[in-house]
Amino acid sequence: MPTEDPSTPRLTSTAGAPIPDNQNSLTAGARGPILLQDWQLVEKLAHQNRERIPERVVHAKGWGAHGTLRITGDISHLTCAKVLQPGAETKMIARFSTVAGEMGAADHERDVRGFALKFYTEDGNWDLVGNNTPVFFVRDPLKFPDFIHTQKRHPRTNLRSPTAMWDFWSLSPESLHQVTILFSDRGLPVSPMHMNGYGSHTYSLWNDTGERVWVKFHFKTRQGHRHYTNAEAEKVIGETREGYQEALFGAIEAGEFPRWAVQAQVMTEAEAQAFPFNPFDLTKVWPHADFPPVEIGILELDRNPDSYFAEIEQLAFSPSNVVRGIGHSPDRMLQGRIFAYADAHRYRLGTHYEALPINRPRCPVHTYHKDGAMRFFDNAPNPDAYYEPNSFGGPQQDGAYLEPPLDLEGPAGRFDHRDGGDDFSQPRALFALFDDGQKARLFANIAAAMRGVPFKIIERQIDLFQQVHPEFGSGVCEALDALDPQF
Repeated sequence: MPTEDPSTPRLTSTAGAPIPDNQNSLTAGARGPILLQDWQLVEKLAHQNRERIPERVVHAKGWGAHGTLRITGDISHLTCAKVLQPGAETKMIARFSTVAGEMGAADHERDVRGFALKFYTEDGNWDLVGNNTPVFFVRDPLKFPDFIHTQKRHPRTNLRSPTAMWDFWSLSPESLHQVTILFSDRGLPVSPMHMNGYGSHTYSLWNDTGERVWVKFHFKTRQGHRHYTNAEAEKVIGETREGYQEALFGAIEAGEFPRWAVQAQVMTEAEAQAFPFNPFDLTKVWPHADFPPVEIGILELDRNPDSYFAEIEQLAFSPSNVVRGIGHSPDRMLQGRIFAYADAHRYRLGTHYEALPINRPRCPVHTYHKDGAMRFFDNAPNPDAYYEPNSFGGPQQDGAYLEPPLDLEGPAGRFDHRDGGDDFSQPRALFALFDDGQKARLFANIAAAMRGVPFKIIERQIDLFQQVHPEFGSGVCEALDALDPQF
């Protein structure tokens, strides 16, 4: 009976049978054809055909690592969430990504970066799915698929379309704030470690007495901000298309663990009622002068994944994953994402995507979800309790976890999200913060991205820039003239 050398594991089939020869196919003679009964060959080829899963529709290219959230501040009067209590330490995993590019895209493209975090709390998983910007291009989820179409390939040319991109933006003034950030210096971070992260959406915190406040989460890089110009990024891409992966993986392997200061802006319900604009509008920020960010902790990444596919590609985030003490808000984009993210994972990974090891909560899970593809876990502890309510000791609801009710006002309807939106004040305030060099690079970046765009679309977009600030519009015009005097 052969014995296995413990220092060298024996190669087996997926069913556990030892493999005697992994070098040669089974053939009819030394020069004969391959035999169909070579189940080992069939298994390897069939598995290879199925090694890929659909890539994410957005945020397809990503990089990630494991880490820890440590709470050093005290907001216990605002929330009963255990993960946010003073001294709490929670294991987590982060994934950074570009929005538009496919899996094979270059890391150093000018694009918004995803900044997604999964915290494995004792009350279940808390997912905070944000970006490296505090705002976004649209404020209504009905427009999100249209926006993403403009970032993807043209159905006829199969090329990226600057015309589609600027056509949509020029017809959507609410995009001005994000566009200004995207084409500023911060639109091209040199690595995931050298950019901020933002929860972006407005969330809620609530405490044991049922009091609620609104909150925005910020993650401020401790490595400092570093960014590339377009020319610098093009040079990097000429040398490597995997710059972010190399930088993040390499830093952690070298023991240079990246850190972010975790901050929270807090707004009471009364302050929200009196606020001059909609505090749940994703195209706007809360002024720091009115709602100063309070530092509550440190996020540190300290371990690379052992399997990129299992731990990063199969990693699935959803804003629907909140825990006791943390809730949602009337933010329209957030409410759309509550459905869309989980549904994307059901399609891409399967019905039981949250039972995969990387997504599985670190606390006990008791649900009545049944069957479906890849049901790989059992019916324990009681197979008779497969419906609810039941008389067989199955899991029951716990009212202690009930979120306090949210008062809603007004009739249901399709209200114009642009009515009274004031899409110009905040981009104007941001533009005023730029020095002359930052403005010049902003103008040049926008002009370069407008190459080949029809004049009527450029003219419409410049009109929006003029409404932000006359210098903004004229600066882009001058940059366009410098690229093409015929403009």
